[in-house]
Amino acid sequence: MSTTHVRQGGYLPPSPFLQHVVNPVARTLGAPTLIVRGRTSGREIGTPVAPFDMEGDRYVIAGRGETQWVRNLRVAGRCELRIHWRRHPYRATELRGDEHARIAAAYLKRLGRRADAFLAELPDVADHPIFRLDPCALVFAPAEH
Repeated sequence: MSTTHVRQGGYLPPSPFLQHVVNPVARTLGAPTLIVRGRTSGREIGTPVAPFDMEGDRYVIAGRGETQWVRNLRVAGRCELRIHWRRHPYRATELRGDEHARIAAAYLKRLGRRADAFLAELPDVADHPIFRLDPCALVFAPAEH
C-alpha cells in the first residue's frame, strides 16, 4: 500500500527522495528536462520529463497530475526542452477532450505493463495533463554575464 497522498485536484506530490535525489541526478546526467519560467518567481525551473513523440508531434504528459510545472506551463505557454544539454524552444498547447484521450491511450499503449504503475496513484487519465510541444523561436533571453 502506498503512503503517498493524492491531493484534491489530481496532484500527486513527489516524495522527498524523488525531489531531492532522483530529479537532480537525472538533470545532471542529461535526462530530458522541461524548463519553464516560474509563474511567481520568474526563474527558470527544470523538471525531468519523458517526452512522447507520436505522428511527428512531441508531447509531455504529467504523470503526477496538476504539478507545479503544469501550472507554470499553462501560464507561460512556452518552454524549453533540454535534451543532452541542448535546449530546444517550444510553444505548448494543452490538450483537451478527444485529442487528450487519443494521446493518453497511445502513451499508455506504448508504456505496456508499466502503465499499471503510471496509473496506480492517479488512475483517471483526465488527471494527467498533456501538452503538445510545437517548435518556436527562442523562449528565454540568454543570461547576461
